[in-house]
Parts: sequence; structure tokens; C-alpha cells
Amino acid sequence: MSNLYSAFGISDALYGYAGALLDGLRPRFDAIDATAEANQAKVLLAMQKNRVDAACFHGSTGYGYDDIGRDTLERVYADVFHTEAALVRPQLVCGTHALAVALSANLLPGDELLSPVGKPYDTLEEVIGIRPSPCSLAEYGVGYRQVDLLPDGGFDWEGIRAAINEKTKLVTIQRSKGYAMRPTLSVARIGELVAFCKSVKPGLLVMVDNCYGEFVEPMEPSDVGADMVVGSLIKNPGGGLAPIGGYIAGTRECVDRCAYRLSAPGLGQEVGASLDVKTSLYQGFFLAPTVTAGALKGAIFAARLYESLGFRVLPDGTESRHDIIQAVELGSPEALVAFCEGIQAAAPVDSYVRPVPAPMPGYDSEVIMAAGAFVQGSSIELSADGPLRAPYSVYFQGGLTWYHAKLGILLSAQKLLDRGLAALPA
Repeated sequence: MSNLYSAFGISDALYGYAGALLDGLRPRFDAIDATAEANQAKVLLAMQKNRVDAACFHGSTGYGYDDIGRDTLERVYADVFHTEAALVRPQLVCGTHALAVALSANLLPGDELLSPVGKPYDTLEEVIGIRPSPCSLAEYGVGYRQVDLLPDGGFDWEGIRAAINEKTKLVTIQRSKGYAMRPTLSVARIGELVAFCKSVKPGLLVMVDNCYGEFVEPMEPSDVGADMVVGSLIKNPGGGLAPIGGYIAGTRECVDRCAYRLSAPGLGQEVGASLDVKTSLYQGFFLAPTVTAGALKGAIFAARLYESLGFRVLPDGTESRHDIIQAVELGSPEALVAFCEGIQAAAPVDSYVRPVPAPMPGYDSEVIMAAGAFVQGSSIELSADGPLRAPYSVYFQGGLTWYHAKLGILLSAQKLLDRGLAALPA
């Protein structure tokens, strides 16, 4: 094996050092496999209950009326997430789009949106209107408030209570950290926050941005009171096979409104051709629990390796995990670029490409992205990215197999070692 890894440019010293670290991670990997087994059973039971058959894989065109496979897939998602309904469509072009649909469908002029977990992910700033943008919620008269997390990552309960008022209609909770060095929220903590907000104002709607969190735990935020959970199919639930799409699972009323917003009032879920992607959507969802498990092992290994090299990591190598993202504070633009070059060099696609920082739509600073993926932008595949701003943190995620994630992490570390930006402990 060391000879194979050396073919990628990984030194014997790094390979041996990493092997010793991995020996201590076996119990954690066993626990991840147990969660994957439970989630695999949950998906399989939902597919069997809804009588998935070969007819479900046939494509539809035009209006997409009577698309049996599309409607069955949405019932499968609803059963897995334990919700009344789900909207699972290739017309939801990304996670940000799915979130924008969910928000704009359930907020009206004069309503107020509250984020009790601080600033949302960069691409939602223009959706909300934090950064002015045409067609933002702010342009349509929807207000916004935010309550930051406490310095220790805890909820500011009194601040949240004070922020909820007669106009507050919907609470948005981002499960993952985004481009912030803050803890990812566990399903249990999300449940506490949902219950608190609804106790302050009964009838509040709660939406959870579930991106990167699906199948990491045995339960989802919809199991603890969220009215909507929203995500992207080119992240965890697509299993690396979905070529496009997003999902919104939740109450029937919320999902119906989302369907009207996505298509048109009066049309809703009745229209929307699925073309020829349904086999990939079904098979990807079936594989998602085990693919997510591999990515999760990679995140834990990355944390353990980089903290042993002296870098600040979040979460650290011993903390419980609630999404697949591993943040590493690299401290310099050179180290950020080197890390991403290592991830790119491990890719099956475009491995020869050198990633460089560049402006990206929806972000307020240059961003570097490493992703040699079969599906463009798929972040359940091996990938890493980060904004070119202090403290120059990189956000690593994905790997369709644990072995690929391991290789990418080792190559990223090797790039830093080769440039004198890190050193193995003596």
C-alpha cells in the first residue's frame, strides 16, 4: 500500500504517521457504520412501503402529468424524513434555490424572518437581502432579524426571546457551519431550539437548512419539530449519483406552498417533468447512508491529522459529528491554496487542474474551490473550498468512498509539508 500511495507523491513518513493515527479511530468508525446501517434500513423500508418498481425509473417530458416515479420518490422522501409531504425535483437547481423557494413561499410582505444562529451562509445573504439584490425577500417587504450565537457556541436564549415579535413568521436554522468557525448543530440541539421558539410564539414556522447533515445521525430535524427541512441532491442525499436537484420535506401546507412557488399558483406538484434522471435520484438516495458514512470518516481523519500538525480544527478529533464538513484554520492564503491543490490532485476528474481563488456569484470575497467531480459542484464528492479572507479556513467535505477521502486528505497534507507550511511532529 505504501508503494501505491507513493505513486501519488505521498511520502513514507506521512503514510506511516497517518497509519498510527488511524489505529485510534477504529471505534469511531464502527459507530459511524452502525448509524449507516440504521439509515440504510430506513431508506429501504420507505422504498418497499411505497412499492418502488421499474416503472418509477421511466422519464417524463413536457408538463410531466401523471409522473408515477416522481410522485413515488416524493413519498419515499416524506417517509424517510417522517413528514407529511416532500418536494423532490430536478427543477430545484441547488441548495440555495431550494432554500429560497421555501422562504419565499412561506413569507409574505410584512412578515419577519429570524435567524437565531447568527449570519446564514453567504449565498443566502442576497436571498434575504442582507446584501441588496434584485428579487430578495427584503425587496418584497420581508424583514429580517438575527441573534448571534454566544462566544461558546451556545444559544442566546434571552436574545432570541426578545427578537421574536408579532411580525416574526418563520425561523431559519442552519444546521451546518457554512463559512463560519462555529459548531454544527446536532439534531438534539435543533430540537431544543425549535421547542423554545415555538413556546415563545406558538404557530411559528421553523425551517432547517439541512445541507451536509442528512444521514449523519439516526434522526433528522423533522423528527424534532421542524416544519421544513431543505437540502441539495448533489450533497448527502444524492449519494453522488444525482446529477441535479433539491428537496423540501415538511408539513403538507408548507410543501404545497413551495410547490406553488416553484411552478405556479394552481399548478403546484402536478407539473414538472423529471426527464431521465429518476434512476439516479432513486439509486443515489439508496446509497446515501453509506456514502455519507465514508465522507464522515474522512472528516474525522482530517480533524485528527491536522490537529496533530498544530492547526485549529472544528470540530476537533474527539467531538461528536453532526455534518460531513471539517473546518481547518490554516492561517495563511498560501496554506489555503496548497490544501486545495492537494484535494484537486486526488480527483478522478480534472486532477491536473490547479485551483485558484476567484470571484464567485453569491459570495462577498474571492473563493477557492477544489473539486474534480463527476457531477459539477457535487460536494458529497471529494471537495474543499474556502473564502480568501482571514483566518484562511478551509472547509473540507465529501468522498464517495472512505478510501478516496483518505487519499485526498493525505495529498493536502503533503502539499503543505512540501512547501514548509507544516511539519510532522518529531
